[in-house]
Amino acid sequence: VQLQASGGGLVQAGGSLRLSCAASGRTSSSYVMGWFRQAPGKEREFVGVIRWSDGRTYYADSVKGRFTISRDNAKNTVYLQMNSLKPEDTAVYYCARSTGWTLSTAPRYYEYWGQGTQVTVSS
Repeated sequence: VQLQASGGGLVQAGGSLRLSCAASGRTSSSYVMGWFRQAPGKEREFVGVIRWSDGRTYYADSVKGRFTISRDNAKNTVYLQMNSLKPEDTAVYYCARSTGWTLSTAPRYYEYWGQGTQVTVSS
């Protein structure tokens, strides 16, 4: 399984960005896709997750109400819509995939990782 994240960039505070994560290779309908982020000098942080089979989602409190995860089954792609961005959202954003069922917030739960895409929010 290969994951390709894209869509990062520079945006002003209050603006929006949409990240994409396209999956290729061996795929199935039973997995969860998570988004994480890592700012310089900080640990990787959970952002949100979606279960592919039923579309159920779960978000970190820090992004709840501002970020939305969705999926496109036909394209094997997951999206992270980020609205009302804040400077503290600045980080490298990673998508990750687990063959499990749980909407896990732990990075160790995920077997496959994308390469990351930089999001910078200016004040």
